[in-house]
Amino acid sequence: MLSAEMPMEALQVSGLNPVVDVGVLYEAHGRWLQGWLRAKTRCSSRAADLAQDTFCRLLETPQNVALREPRNYLATLARRILIDDIRRRDIERAYLAAYALDHEGSDPITPERIVEAVQLLDAIMRLLEKLPEKARIAFMMVRFDGERYDAVAAHLGVSVRMAKRYVAQAYVHCYKLAFPD
Repeated sequence: MLSAEMPMEALQVSGLNPVVDVGVLYEAHGRWLQGWLRAKTRCSSRAADLAQDTFCRLLETPQNVALREPRNYLATLARRILIDDIRRRDIERAYLAAYALDHEGSDPITPERIVEAVQLLDAIMRLLEKLPEKARIAFMMVRFDGERYDAVAAHLGVSVRMAKRYVAQAYVHCYKLAFPD
């Protein structure tokens, strides 16, 4: 059994590949990660799901470097997944609130409609994540929050002209993805 603090050199000596081995990481740090997430979420079920998602993300992204600080790496990855989960939940709540306002007395909200809307909004968020940070923030502030360019510029510490360029950059990015060539 591997110790939770087993250094990478010990993995190399034991004959295991020094490249990220998800099984070894899971055995050595899985319980720790779940406990770390439980402290962040205050829910053991959600922590277990997020820990599972973290290791699944590791499996999906091939790593070809040895980890010197596996817990730091896992915590960073888990933190990003937690942020994505919070965003998804916020999007779902916002959709439900907007739908309730727009469709008072009309067709009921069905689980299928919620899933479709969340998937669409999640796809939009993934699309925006490919933008440089300042362009993404500027676009979201203008389009989602209804902020004026001067407020965006002040928030980002740039000129109003640069804030407009960032938003235009986001539009170009979205247009290119929607209409390639």
